[in-house]
Amino acid sequence: MSETIEKHSVQERAYALLKTMIADGRLAPGQKLLEAQVAKAFGISRSPARYALQALCNERLVNEASGRGYEVAGKMKPGVARERAVLDEVKIAAVQQWERIYVELERELCARVMFVSVRIVEERLAEHFGVSRTVARDVLARMHSVGLVAKDAMGRWIATRITPDKTHHLYELRWLLEPEALQQAASHVSSDYLEQLRETVVDALDGFPREGFDTDVVEHDLHIRLLSHCPNGEILQALARTRMLFVPTRYLFDPVLRIPLTSIEDALNEHRTIYDLLLAKKPAKAAAALHAHLKQADARWLQRFEGAASATLEELPPYLTRL
Repeated sequence: MSETIEKHSVQERAYALLKTMIADGRLAPGQKLLEAQVAKAFGISRSPARYALQALCNERLVNEASGRGYEVAGKMKPGVARERAVLDEVKIAAVQQWERIYVELERELCARVMFVSVRIVEERLAEHFGVSRTVARDVLARMHSVGLVAKDAMGRWIATRITPDKTHHLYELRWLLEPEALQQAASHVSSDYLEQLRETVVDALDGFPREGFDTDVVEHDLHIRLLSHCPNGEILQALARTRMLFVPTRYLFDPVLRIPLTSIEDALNEHRTIYDLLLAKKPAKAAAALHAHLKQADARWLQRFEGAASATLEELPPYLTRL
């Protein structure tokens, strides 16, 4: 891959690669492309895969298929049946140093704070991962921006214990504000946009659970991406404090952070109902459904505390100390 393409974002690289595959005939007219399929083949998340496919659709290189996904545009060869495209596995997402550390540290912290508050020692963090303190500091600053870590009175990085009361209070903030944000956002988005978000949920429910399922994308679509269209910035700023509640959804199979898959499936169906009501031009009912969904989500989060009670954690890694 050229140096120029390497510097592009992951979503741009996915778009460029698919466009090249169409141009050189590796992807033929009529072949079907699915978001999850592109994500798996390229080793990326579904958000950049969705961007790449939508960009190709905007250029009329692919068309929305009946049902799910997209079809490569152009005249099909006579006698050729429509079929799913076969994508070469090309891992285009080169993981930067901070990203590699972020993922591991995030998971470690999420599991630990179910039990205790911890201090993150910046110097030891850098030594453990073999990076500079600048990189370690960058990781912690990114976590600080979403509320995963904070600084105490002495300027030390800490992650405080999560309690049922803490998560309940954050969910209370969400069910007070998100329904209003949804009603305000509803008039600023198109039906096509809502259909795209709904399609991600339908895709996730298709054969649930299955390989390539990414609940983080579904959560982000409704609670962050859609609500970002709310014109009241003060509501969105207040909701930013609750982002930490989304993190454990990335670790469905972690022994501490997981919850029953039936609960995840219930949540997906609730998301679909909200989109259905918005598409039916019933924003007030959609807001009420979102309020009920968040009440249920609060109860689902408590299942993590129940599961953690019987879990056994290994010793703290060298960069963490108990407070």
